[in-house]
Amino acid sequence: MTDTTTTQSEASVDETLAALTLEEKASLTSGADFWTTKSAPGVPSIMLTDGPHGVRKQRANGDHLGITDSVPATCFPPAVALGSSWDVTLLERVGIALGEESVAENVGVLLGPGINIKRSPLGGRNFEYLSEDPIASGVLGSALVRGLQSQGVGASLKHFAANNQEADRMRVSADIDERPLREIYLRGFQRVVEDEQPWTVMCSYNRLNGVYTSEDPWLLNTVLRDEWGFTGLVVSDWGAVNDRVAGVAAGLDLEMPSSSGRTNAQLVEAVRSGTLAESVLDTAARRAIDLAFKAVAGARDGATYDADAHHALAREAASASIVLLKNDGDLLPLATDAAVAVIGELARTPRYQGAGSSLINPTKLDNALDEIRVLAASGAENVTFAPGYAADGTEDAGLVAEAVVAASAASVAVVFVGVPAEQESEGFDRDHIELPAEQLALLDAVIAANPNTVVVLSNGGVVRLSGFADRVPAIVEGWLLGQAGGGAVADVLYGAVNPSGRLQETIPVRLQDTAAYLDFPGEHGHVRYGEGLFVGYRWFDAREIEVSFPYGHGLSYTTFDHSDVSVTTDAAGLVVRLTVTNTGSRDGAEVVQVYTSLPGSAVVRAPRELKGFTKVALAAGESRVVEVAVRREDLAYFDTRVGQWVVEGGSYTVEVGASSRDIRATSSVEVSGDAVRVTLDLNSSIGELMAHPVASQFILQAMASQGEGFTSALMDDPGMFKMMESFPIGRLAGFPGMGIDRDQIEQLLAAANAAS
Repeated sequence: MTDTTTTQSEASVDETLAALTLEEKASLTSGADFWTTKSAPGVPSIMLTDGPHGVRKQRANGDHLGITDSVPATCFPPAVALGSSWDVTLLERVGIALGEESVAENVGVLLGPGINIKRSPLGGRNFEYLSEDPIASGVLGSALVRGLQSQGVGASLKHFAANNQEADRMRVSADIDERPLREIYLRGFQRVVEDEQPWTVMCSYNRLNGVYTSEDPWLLNTVLRDEWGFTGLVVSDWGAVNDRVAGVAAGLDLEMPSSSGRTNAQLVEAVRSGTLAESVLDTAARRAIDLAFKAVAGARDGATYDADAHHALAREAASASIVLLKNDGDLLPLATDAAVAVIGELARTPRYQGAGSSLINPTKLDNALDEIRVLAASGAENVTFAPGYAADGTEDAGLVAEAVVAASAASVAVVFVGVPAEQESEGFDRDHIELPAEQLALLDAVIAANPNTVVVLSNGGVVRLSGFADRVPAIVEGWLLGQAGGGAVADVLYGAVNPSGRLQETIPVRLQDTAAYLDFPGEHGHVRYGEGLFVGYRWFDAREIEVSFPYGHGLSYTTFDHSDVSVTTDAAGLVVRLTVTNTGSRDGAEVVQVYTSLPGSAVVRAPRELKGFTKVALAAGESRVVEVAVRREDLAYFDTRVGQWVVEGGSYTVEVGASSRDIRATSSVEVSGDAVRVTLDLNSSIGELMAHPVASQFILQAMASQGEGFTSALMDDPGMFKMMESFPIGRLAGFPGMGIDRDQIEQLLAAANAAS
């Protein structure tokens, strides 16, 4: 950050703003270069830099994407892995460590976390996002923001909003109905903003329902600021500004990177011509000043961090994020004296992060092969290695033959397979969810040589496992695990760490089974979110579609029992209490997942929705009473009739489980509903009026005035009532013999609305 003689203690934000010229105020709302903001009298320049799983600070004159031009930093597990830990405390600790490294590098704002929903497994940037569920995304995203900002470094919550694909991402319009937009794609952002007040929110490249998010006043002002109470600064994604003047008017405060003064001049001209009020520019400049002052207040000269301690934390986080998908016959953990054949180049040359703007230059890098040899008795003597496939993906019969020999001579074969980096990156989506053909051919050969085969996956998004899942006894989902992932994999394979990760995205049997299959990535600049609310497990559960592994799934080397479940209500929502017991012989951690549903709801809902969770560590044989709080607002749906969140009253089903398809206990609880006042008009149906507590009485009185025969004919004939219940009340006046005119109907509606 640029030194300045004027500090926040010497001049308030408003005093500083008042002393600036129009040109200086405009300059504060765009970057000085690629990574820093402009300075002005009394206002320091600050640095923003890429995250979200490490500090990717570019050296001077470094290119935007070049990893070799970044200063060394701890590469923590990307969000695809961290989300699978379901560990709020752990994510906060990672956020703290990211803050410590940011302070050491004089970085004022770290660009992350990303909490967009994993709408399709093809999403090229899924490795940067936490979950297919908005509550999980919001809770875990809040933990990262809380940890980071505790160190005096700002977070940048991204990408706001509906950045769920990379195809045509700079222009595509995500066309989403209001309920799914609110309940799925905005809900996580709302949670983080309301709970943690990130210093900045980053608007995305795409359009939302036809409007660029960088110039959408409904998104940036009405929703983000007016409804959610956001007090920070909105920064553009790099190059996301379509119209600078329209953007500032809509609530965009900072354009990044620099436009070399071109768009600043547009702002000055717009103010002078009267097309943009100077007060609007003042608001954006005020937020830029406030951000700069906060960053300076958080800076600490000479700050350092313990790189070894951060590497150890990265290993702990990676271990907690690994998901044991399958373990037939308790093949895992491996005995330290077992003869093991490690097969696959990824064991020696790890793929540990995604490609694109989040590439970290790690302070050190572990690989699984070396770490396995550290844990195995007699080291290299008990562990053989065969690469199996070439690093560039080309087929090599000699490498496969070598792997078969190694597998045949071992008691267990551990095969490392995964998605090549060139198939998963920011900037483009995946074409499929298949593992490379040469890796599958290798796997077939190894299974034939040794049925005791463990598959270890390295991938930023889910891959199809249905081609071999029933032919191997053990599968370890290793995701992209950061710089210490090699050691974490070894820890889990040998039982030094009991796996406790759980899936944050469903693994489908086929790509064709997924919700967005027919509506991804769209065409002619539009992508229709035709699946609506039914994203991820909501879709699979509602359709009763077979999956390879369900949302929330993950095994352990021990077992857990859930008992004595009770649910109580209070003004804040629900409190779910239960006893969790480790019924096995190893220490471990269980993820308790709470899902709710409302049978007979007046609106369309998924069969179950995640509403709360907790991760509890238990020693072998230990029992503990745990509580999971479900916020009342998380039970609400967005009522499009009245444009607000509504908790529907009724008897809610509360399910406690180990996945969306492994429900261990079920209870029910009565929840009082919110009063909803829907204004009735001539287009309101008879059914809607009959459901209205006041209007229904007027309707019955009006029907009675037509004679008992009319009333009984309508009320006692289900077919007749079903036909009439969708009939707009105003059109009754047009039917001969009804005995009711338009004035009478309008009087009825006015009386009902007044009495509501």
